[in-house]
Amino acid sequence: MKRLFDIIFSVLGMILASPLFLAIAILIKRESPGPVFYRGERAGKDGKPFRIFKFRTMIVDAEKVGGASTAGDDPRLLKVGRFLKNYQLDELPQLINVLKGEMSFVGPRPEVKVYVNMMTFEERKTILSVKPGVTDLASLWNFHEGEVLKGSLDPEKTYMEKIRPEKIRLQIEYVKNHSFLLDLKIVIKTIFKVFNA
Repeated sequence: MKRLFDIIFSVLGMILASPLFLAIAILIKRESPGPVFYRGERAGKDGKPFRIFKFRTMIVDAEKVGGASTAGDDPRLLKVGRFLKNYQLDELPQLINVLKGEMSFVGPRPEVKVYVNMMTFEERKTILSVKPGVTDLASLWNFHEGEVLKGSLDPEKTYMEKIRPEKIRLQIEYVKNHSFLLDLKIVIKTIFKVFNA
């Protein structure tokens, strides 16, 4: 049922959002030369790596001049990138990952390898036992991560101290208690968060 839900609503989502996809792509290309999409590597189910689809919100090769965490005032952010992140619109292309079966609508947010390597054996075993998702309990708890990191002299350190521990706890809580009903509740709450951003 979860996979059927993912297929149907990822297709519907891409069809309905196609004008928005085009408008965002034009805005990104007008502000910054380079690709429209960011295709960073993430850990999927059972740790299998995959390339995530996101609208590019930063300068080209941003990861070479900064860490994986992005503060709201990160100088690498494009003007359109700040807007996209504020409303989580940079995540929309992950509908492609959902359709491909690499992600689900709901599941622990996919992490970069460096953060996966920091997990304990039990954390990895639990969190990576399900497909990563576009949204989850941790996303609802910390909807504007960039704002928490804003103004920090060391965003990576702030992320590790203020965000990551609770994020890991909520991801484990989701995996241990996940159900189709819980998924529906998370999706609905995420939609409300986006429109109230």
